[in-house]
Amino acid sequence: MAGVNDTAGPSAAARGPRHGRRVFLLWLPLALAADLVIWFVWGPHLPPGAMSSSAASQQTDITVMSVMAAPVMLFVLVCAGYSMVVWRARPGDASDGPPIHGNTKVSVTWFVTTSVIVVALFIYGLVELIVPAGAGAGEGNTPLWRPGGGTPLQVQVIGQQWRWTYRYPQFGGFQTPALVLPVGENIQFNVTSLDVIHSFWAIQLGVKADANPDVNNVAFTRTLRTGAVTVRCAELCGLWHADMTTAGEVVPKSRFLTWANATRVQLAALTRELPPYALTYDPNQVPQLGKAFHQAGLFGAGGGYYGPQYPAQP
Repeated sequence: MAGVNDTAGPSAAARGPRHGRRVFLLWLPLALAADLVIWFVWGPHLPPGAMSSSAASQQTDITVMSVMAAPVMLFVLVCAGYSMVVWRARPGDASDGPPIHGNTKVSVTWFVTTSVIVVALFIYGLVELIVPAGAGAGEGNTPLWRPGGGTPLQVQVIGQQWRWTYRYPQFGGFQTPALVLPVGENIQFNVTSLDVIHSFWAIQLGVKADANPDVNNVAFTRTLRTGAVTVRCAELCGLWHADMTTAGEVVPKSRFLTWANATRVQLAALTRELPPYALTYDPNQVPQLGKAFHQAGLFGAGGGYYGPQYPAQP
């Protein structure tokens, strides 16, 4: 029997503790707990929220990425902590560690795991890039994807130094600094500029599209909830770029119709002075209207915007 035992290989005690199993058992409950917290507690509150279809899609994407990233991060932290506790050099120990020439099982496991994660992220990212909005999320003037469910509400977004204004062609083409949208409707933003390059970023709607002179950039979304919307310029556009911020609102449909019809009547005289509605405008023809709009209290609605709140001319 002694001879048999001698040829059976080292005992479990001689092999030492199963460090891989220990790390795994420490990591697994932490990873599961982190993913559950991210998905059910943290995820529903991640930006940009769920006020629109595009925002909700982005919130889901960030949640999925976080769920996939948390176990990887925790695995690195658990390995680092375990190493510092178990394999740290004791006082007075100046010897070298054992020579290690590799571990095929660890290498294969690491290669397979990371490959699966990368391929999964590639497939998920590709699907999310194409399915929710296709090329209709501010990628140009010829979207390959359009939302179903009837004709969307058209809102033209006009950027100028340093103000956003909005034109509503389905309501007579009036132009106003107020962005008001009905809830539960498909929205088509037609984004352009009168001067330099701007970037229209409706944060809570999850919509971002560059505003380029002489270019119509199309972005679709569907409003899902009422609430306030912050609009900022996300492209450095001059001296007062940081102040190019306006507020918008998603409201019930009846309230939107009341507002749109009232504003159409209120601005009828000024609308007649505007160039006919088009997807782009000649910036040389628009600034001459700025004075009339300023006198009406609609700073920025006619081009050549430079509001009275700015202390110095650029």
